[in-house]
Amino acid sequence: MRERHRSVSSVGKGLEKVEVRLRWDPSSWDQPPHHLDIMAATYSVDDPYGRPAYVVHTESRSPDGTINMSRHSETGQGFGFVEVMVLELDRLAPSFARVVVGVAIHQTGGHKTFGDLTNTGVVVVQAYRELLNDDFTRVAGSTAATVAEFARDSSGVWEFHERIRGFDCDPVAFSAEMGSVRHP
Repeated sequence: MRERHRSVSSVGKGLEKVEVRLRWDPSSWDQPPHHLDIMAATYSVDDPYGRPAYVVHTESRSPDGTINMSRHSETGQGFGFVEVMVLELDRLAPSFARVVVGVAIHQTGGHKTFGDLTNTGVVVVQAYRELLNDDFTRVAGSTAATVAEFARDSSGVWEFHERIRGFDCDPVAFSAEMGSVRHP
């Protein structure tokens, strides 16, 4: 599976508050709804590729309120981006080294991949600056995919790294695996 890496180096004080926005078309009237979720896993400085310190998804928020879902859909119905996660990176404790963001498809209506869905898209923005815009075609055969990694540089400034990588697992397994991959 191909993986594309694109980094956005920090400018000034780096990334502060970013949004991850997700869209997909609803299923046809005679099919069960397509339910996708944005997920964010945080990793500590002590174990940046181990188990996540915590995972935020489905209308949950981080214990300190720095990562939360501001919009959630279980069907894809609505206009534009129907699910939005806000990450206030500048407020995260210094004990966190990385945050990995991904999207998982719930498999309750039968096995579905990104290729089975229409009009899928994810956008990552900081204010008016677009950091990522992807439609999941590179991971069409996957049921989940990482899309972004936010990592602190040596001076503690948050940087964005595009991390489009497909997984074939359910949301629970994905949340445990999504940040375990090391990148050069």
